[in-house]
Amino acid sequence: MGDFAVEFEGVTRRFGNVQALAGVDFAVERGEFFGLLGPNGAGKTTLISILAGLVRADGGRARVLGHDVVTDYRQARRMIGVVPQELVFDPFFTVRETLSFQAGYFGIRDAGPWIDEILGHLGLTSKADANMRSLSGGMKRRVLVGQALVHKPPVIVLDEPTAGVDVELRHSLWAFIRRLNAGGHTVILTTHYLEEAEALCGRIAMLKAGRVVALDSTHNLLARAPGLTVRVAAERLPSPWLERAKRGGAGAFELPLQDYAELERLLADLRAAGIAIAELAIGEADLEQAFLRIMQESADDAGARAARGTRPEAA
Repeated sequence: MGDFAVEFEGVTRRFGNVQALAGVDFAVERGEFFGLLGPNGAGKTTLISILAGLVRADGGRARVLGHDVVTDYRQARRMIGVVPQELVFDPFFTVRETLSFQAGYFGIRDAGPWIDEILGHLGLTSKADANMRSLSGGMKRRVLVGQALVHKPPVIVLDEPTAGVDVELRHSLWAFIRRLNAGGHTVILTTHYLEEAEALCGRIAMLKAGRVVALDSTHNLLARAPGLTVRVAAERLPSPWLERAKRGGAGAFELPLQDYAELERLLADLRAAGIAIAELAIGEADLEQAFLRIMQESADDAGARAARGTRPEAA
């Protein structure tokens, strides 16, 4: 098997006039909890679909534990479990039957004890004999997670697994996935809940318009965001600060600051100008701020290339 859990080399894919992927290159180490982030339309689901063998890339290669997803599809597919965004299910079977049939697809016998464990961890034990069509959307999503895990794949891909899911399931699901990751499973997560990615992922790739625009440890990506965000409720701000501020709710101003020394200068300037502070809130940098900054930087770079008439591939 290969040195990496997952590898993408120059992966491209076009749908009509839309370039969904424009040369994606990165690798995920074995045992990583890896985040794949990006705005809608960035190419995340297309990339996952290529990895799962559901979509064929126009160019480049994708491998799972060294197995090419095209030339060695059977082994690549056994190595990966994917939780899709869409709620796809057979309405004629119970939850237990659904998981048992999934195990059968992979030639797994005597899967009962593992299925019972999955049902317990996902809060599905009481629904084991319920028909799939009778379940709520959140419960159906739990079953999709169970289906992805039933053949004990070493690589688990979670594509927006907690979308529309209640807080209780979100906590129990992450406790279960963390346990699997601690046991050696590689986990790749896409999510719009950036606080989840910040708490769970050791390393993150950010996609925009089918390209990787950032790839680094979560710690280093956070360092690219402003050190602090300060929310000040006041009738006005001194002019140097006003130029950097944006209006928040209830007439407050929001300011990105580099550090606490800059906060001290802001407070000193407010006192010198005789401006009363009605409310002050300080927030540490988070992944959402880093994400927004990186997306903006990539847009600025694209604009600069367009102005120079430079093709992105040559930039």
